[in-house]
Amino acid sequence: MEELKRQRVFNLLKSDVSHLIGQKINVKGWVRTKRGNKNVNFIALNDGSIIHNIQIVVDVQAFNNDDLLKNVTTGSCISVDGLLVESQGQGQNIEIHASEIALYGSADPDKYPLQKKGHTLEFLREIAHLRPRTNTFGAIFRIRHALAFAIHKYFNDIGFYYLHTPIITGSDAEGAGAMFRVTTLDMQNPPRKEDGGIDYSEDFFGKETNLTVSGQLEGELGALALSNIYTFGPTFRAENSNTTRHLAEFWMIEPEMAFYDIKDNMDLAEDFLKYLIGYLLENCSDDLEFLQKMYDKELLDRLNFVVENKFERLSYTEAIEILLASGQQFEFPVSWGVDLQAEHERYLVEKHFKKPVILTNYPKEIKAFYMKINDDNKTVRAMDVLFPKIGEIIGGSQREENYDKLFGRIKEMGIHEEDVWWYLETRKYGTAPHSGFGLGFERLMLFVTGMGNIRDVIPFPRTPQNAEF
Repeated sequence: MEELKRQRVFNLLKSDVSHLIGQKINVKGWVRTKRGNKNVNFIALNDGSIIHNIQIVVDVQAFNNDDLLKNVTTGSCISVDGLLVESQGQGQNIEIHASEIALYGSADPDKYPLQKKGHTLEFLREIAHLRPRTNTFGAIFRIRHALAFAIHKYFNDIGFYYLHTPIITGSDAEGAGAMFRVTTLDMQNPPRKEDGGIDYSEDFFGKETNLTVSGQLEGELGALALSNIYTFGPTFRAENSNTTRHLAEFWMIEPEMAFYDIKDNMDLAEDFLKYLIGYLLENCSDDLEFLQKMYDKELLDRLNFVVENKFERLSYTEAIEILLASGQQFEFPVSWGVDLQAEHERYLVEKHFKKPVILTNYPKEIKAFYMKINDDNKTVRAMDVLFPKIGEIIGGSQREENYDKLFGRIKEMGIHEEDVWWYLETRKYGTAPHSGFGLGFERLMLFVTGMGNIRDVIPFPRTPQNAEF
């Protein structure tokens, strides 16, 4: 007898399957619940393709193997052949009347950690190898996939090229210094220089190397040849931080565009964010509605808020004046020259303008060396996009294309010229005005899912003292 082709639960519940009614079909998946009596069992089966389960109706008397049905418990994996019929019950239009069940893998109900409902997110982080099987994390990881796909689709459709920048690097793009070292040296007994320091000339790469904190600098090299590129890859920060907003390993999207000024950069950032959120609203409605119901009652309103409003644009100086005149008692005092905190950014977005905000022209002292200096020699053509609830979601700038000015900033900030000589050379040979920005993928995931901890929007979070899975 020919084996039945497996049907995905998503297709059964979201497509027109009227032509399959009355036919024998196959589904495979994991048991979410089983209830019933000695005559009939009802199995809720989920294969991860959709948040909803499909109901399997089992006539107990028709199955001679009692041990089989006893072992079909929450968490077990089964294959079901059965008749697809219209459902008489509430909550579903179709169900499957089982004729054959094969047990792929059982799950001891006394030991399976997800046997009961109502687990805390903290507990689920401790079993990251199993948490994708929950409704919450199934929804989050399907949204994560859709968001990643939308990023690639957006840039591909407007003619950008995807550039793979190195994960192992000899430079620190931000000058922050919090980097993970990459080495093959025996650190118990490393080779030494005359001054006692470690001799990295004997290391694998012949110099000190680290995991990258950003693909931006290499991305600029691509933009100065291909015009429009974007990177999308993992980045690493060795900050010993245990906050709800920090990861040691996270993903960044960093477009770089030749011949874009700061206005072009803002236009792209706004269009990009609206496209991504619009894509999720159109393609992930079931998962978003679940997360709204369970975690954040205002989630869909906030997503629509971004899509429907034109972003307000103003300078850092104007923002400081608004904050000073607000009469608000901020935890962090406001004055010209300070780096804005999330509380300041959220006030501008949520209370003053009531729309997303893009701030420009920040003091050069609080921004990176590569940002283009304005004529006042006090500010740089930086831009930050601010969202409700989260504050800054994008940071970017017009890049400094003038060799002398860039070299001067490198010296001012104490960056070693030998570490960025190749970056400087792009300003010697065919330099061009260009701009770019960075978007933290997990930070955007926090916004679009309504979750409160960044560890809950990445499959296997890397944080201090945590690299278990």
